[in-house]
Amino acid sequence: MNIGIDIRPLMDKIKTGVGEYTFELLNAVFSIDKTNQYFLFYNSNKNISANLPKWNYDNVHYVGLNWPNKLLSCLLFLKILKLNNLAQNHYFKIDLWFSPNLNFTNLSKNIPYILVIHDLTNELYPHFFTKRQQLRYEIIRPKTQCQRANLIITPSENTKRDLINLYDINPDKIKVIYPGLASTFVANNTQPVDLVKTKYNLPEKFILFLGTIEPRKNINGLIEAFEQSYSKLPAPHSLVIAGAPGWRNKNIYNKAQSSPLKDKIKFINYINPEDKPALYKTAALFVYPSFYEGFGFPVLEAMASRLPIITSNRSSLPEITNTQVCLINPNNPTDIAKGITSILNNTKKQPREYKIQKFSWKLAAEEWLEYIKNL
Repeated sequence: MNIGIDIRPLMDKIKTGVGEYTFELLNAVFSIDKTNQYFLFYNSNKNISANLPKWNYDNVHYVGLNWPNKLLSCLLFLKILKLNNLAQNHYFKIDLWFSPNLNFTNLSKNIPYILVIHDLTNELYPHFFTKRQQLRYEIIRPKTQCQRANLIITPSENTKRDLINLYDINPDKIKVIYPGLASTFVANNTQPVDLVKTKYNLPEKFILFLGTIEPRKNINGLIEAFEQSYSKLPAPHSLVIAGAPGWRNKNIYNKAQSSPLKDKIKFINYINPEDKPALYKTAALFVYPSFYEGFGFPVLEAMASRLPIITSNRSSLPEITNTQVCLINPNNPTDIAKGITSILNNTKKQPREYKIQKFSWKLAAEEWLEYIKNL
């Protein structure tokens, strides 16, 4: 079978959640399947060859264009072009199309279509996004794409429920496949702790947040909770906020700068994947008070690092953590502060043992391949 795959989520140099998901799933699929032929479609009018993952398998082929993205998006939106035609030639025909994220997509009617929906944040919390982001989301027509798809994959039961409730999608065509840990967490190519502490100038004791700096992550609520809990801690701690700058975050930086504890709040920006395991190991506590998540990779990473964790009692987070962590109301900074105080004042702190065996990219790839075969 000839499978076309949209790898446009891999065009960015910095890989956030969707890019990481796309890479890790495909990496696991290609390591297992040597039978199906895969045609990876990408487009960029910039030199992005360094950003493309190099999969050196006989059954993996790259099909690239160097058009302006706006032009390609416009032609797909107007249904002038079809993605499957762009990714094939007279030597082969695409039998099935896989999109690991929503994007401008137009396919021939007879092509089976598999789509991943990571979350429905834009539907539930449109105020978390810029007007431009929200307009793009609406133009992509996510509900129409979900209706067109023969199979929808979600990373959690929570996202599946959202699709059923908001888009009235038939539950039978939605399959949950749990993602796994990034390869840096299971490989031996991570950086030493001392090297990472020096590289990011990390304080001796700190509370860690890791995620894109944007409104949905509730960083303002975390800063308020840090201020409330600081004087009640057994020893001075800093708050380290790690992650790439996102959008609508000016008030987040302003809040940190105007805080009475501003000297204890440190932004260290994007973290290289190989540095993440050491960063988690160095932290005293991981706090992730996000308002909404389709999955929540940083929480899984913190669980793999055996850190004490505080996260929200909303969306997919109780499902992913299986209530093995401290769950708080993200709308209540005092609730977050109580969690911080309780955990850091616990004199019997020990590395936590979390049950995370079901989160495996190998298992995800095997499930994906089974669905492909059945479809």
